Amino acid sequence: MAAASIALVGFGLDSVIEFAAAGTARTEAAGDFRPCGRGRDGKIDTTDGMAGRPAAPPPAREGAQLMPVAKDGAERWRRYWDKHSASYDQQMGFFDRHLLGDSRGWVCSKAAGDILEVAIGTGLNLPFYGEQVQLTGIDFSAAMLAVARHRATELGRAVELREADACALPFPDARFDTVVCTFSLCAIPDDHRAVAEMSRVLRPGGLLLLADHVAGSAWPVRVIQRAMETATVPMQGEHFLRRPLRHVQAQGFRIEQHERFNLGLVERLAARKPASG
Repeated sequence: MAAASIALVGFGLDSVIEFAAAGTARTEAAGDFRPCGRGRDGKIDTTDGMAGRPAAPPPAREGAQLMPVAKDGAERWRRYWDKHSASYDQQMGFFDRHLLGDSRGWVCSKAAGDILEVAIGTGLNLPFYGEQVQLTGIDFSAAMLAVARHRATELGRAVELREADACALPFPDARFDTVVCTFSLCAIPDDHRAVAEMSRVLRPGGLLLLADHVAGSAWPVRVIQRAMETATVPMQGEHFLRRPLRHVQAQGFRIEQHERFNLGLVERLAARKPASG
């Protein structure tokens, strides 16, 4: 989640929740609408919940064909994340407390074996991993990685940290048991390509664990998100209408767990890569 957009996002999400709640109340009175992200019993909605699903994305390309984003764009975003590395933790803390729930713990508690975390950032997930895992983390920003390295030292956790592009991971095919990515696909320039790369480096039968903010469940939410994107995409590369789930399904993964909550704005999933043969 882009750091400099935190204030705008916070204002926008408040508007989303207020507007969507009003819309929900009106349509529920007619008896034809389920509250966004939750069933009538208030439990988390584990279904897709979006009407008008677009056509499936094109087939993923082979890992050898994946290339990083254009050099000029890459350097722009690298400078952006380097600049905001010092304030990122404080800004993300608001969303961890008020929007994202226990998603970091939910994801990291399921990770096992040899793990790759894509876009590890400042290492906010590090406290949530089990003690027996072997962890590698990559990020586009050297400054973000410096913060993550300091956090790992304070926690006494061994982790290999490397500067790399999520769209061109510097690892061989079928390298990891688990791949994790939290609240980062929203800002990676090509989220489809990034998911394809995660699939490539994941071993057959391995587990992909994702959590992110996504397109809301109801149209009033998505209208506001689309308006917000007119500012956040060109300024910070921050997208609000993405659905990584669809890219994961296009890769042939079997969805083992899938949850959406807070008006469908937060989505997390555990997906199994098909076993070879």
